Amino acid sequence: MPPHHEWHSRKANTKLNWLRAAVLGANDGVVSVASIVVGVAAATNSPGFILTAGVAGLTAGALSMAVGEYVSVSTQRDTERALIEKERRELATVPEQELEELASLYEAKGLSKATAHTVAQELTAHDAFAAHLEAELHIDPSELTNPWHAALASALAFFTGAIIPLLAVIFSPAPSRIPVIFAAVLIALVITGMLSAYAGGANKTRATIRVVAGGFLAMVITFGIGKIFGVVGI
Repeated sequence: MPPHHEWHSRKANTKLNWLRAAVLGANDGVVSVASIVVGVAAATNSPGFILTAGVAGLTAGALSMAVGEYVSVSTQRDTERALIEKERRELATVPEQELEELASLYEAKGLSKATAHTVAQELTAHDAFAAHLEAELHIDPSELTNPWHAALASALAFFTGAIIPLLAVIFSPAPSRIPVIFAAVLIALVITGMLSAYAGGANKTRATIRVVAGGFLAMVITFGIGKIFGVVGI
């Protein structure tokens, strides 16, 4: 088992990675669905059309995020499992070569040749398989990401963000619908921008401005497209 501070650091990094993914997913949901409903609202005043487009965007986006995350994590998990099995076979067939490889890894980190060999021998005697997974592959077989968990988390994050512009559509009167959507989305983007900066350890002001500016630009462009198509009557 790794030292307490190393274990704590890994757990903290894992939580931050999940937070970062959740924030990015929510941000995608906010911007994607807000852009859709603003574009449709610019072309028509029908709340039914606007809401239908928003719900369709939310459903398609959440499913797309879930499928994409599932495929990505499944591929990564399959690759990690293949590497783990390869390492297991090599330890069983060429243990001496694997010992030299482990020693060379520690030597490359700055240990003297003698010390690196001593460390490699002691770790091999304790648990050769775990030693190679950590030093060579940087994989913990007990912490492989579950693709179903990743897919569900991604879909929920997108849904959480996407529901904000939909609620703005539902509860805002027709004359002020677009300004209300813009205001609700910009507030949500400020929050996701600050959270993304926290998760990434970046400057909060700069990160928030980036997120808000990107979302605002997307809504302005789709609003303009909706206006053009609404006037043309296509």
